Amino acid sequence: MKLIRWNPLRNFSVLQKQMNHLFEDVLEDWPSDLTGTTAYPVADIYETDDELIVKAELPGVDPKMVDVRLENNVLSIRGERRFERNVDKENYHRMERLYGSFCRSFSLPTSVEADKIRADFKDGVLTITLPKTESAKAKKIEIAAAAA
Repeated sequence: MKLIRWNPLRNFSVLQKQMNHLFEDVLEDWPSDLTGTTAYPVADIYETDDELIVKAELPGVDPKMVDVRLENNVLSIRGERRFERNVDKENYHRMERLYGSFCRSFSLPTSVEADKIRADFKDGVLTITLPKTESAKAKKIEIAAAAA
C-alpha cells in the first residue's frame, strides 16, 4: 500500500476558491462600489496649455437638474436622474441604470479663473472648461549659453 502525505493547506486553497466563487455570484448584480463599479457620473479630465477640461457623461439627465460649483479649488457636479414613471416597476426585467441624486467632486491640480468657467451640455455630455490663471500656465525658460 502506498502512503500519501496529507497537506492541510491544500484543502484551505480549495475552500478559498469556493468562497470567492460564492461571493462573486452573490455580488454580481449588486449596484454598489463593492462590485468595482465606477462612480457616477463617469468623467474625463484633461489639460491643455491654457485650460483644464472636464467631460462628464450624464445621459438622460435634464441639464436643469445639474449644479456645477467651484469652491476652494474643488469642482463639484451635483444633480439628479429621475426615474421614468411611465412604466410600472413591476414590469421591468432588468434595471441597470442608476437613478436618484448624484455628486462627484474633483480636486483641481492647478489654479483656475473662476469667473471665466464655461459649462456646456450636448448629447448627454457635460463639458466644463476651466481657464488656468496666468501664474498656473507653464512658462518656457530660456537658457543663456556662457561664452567660452
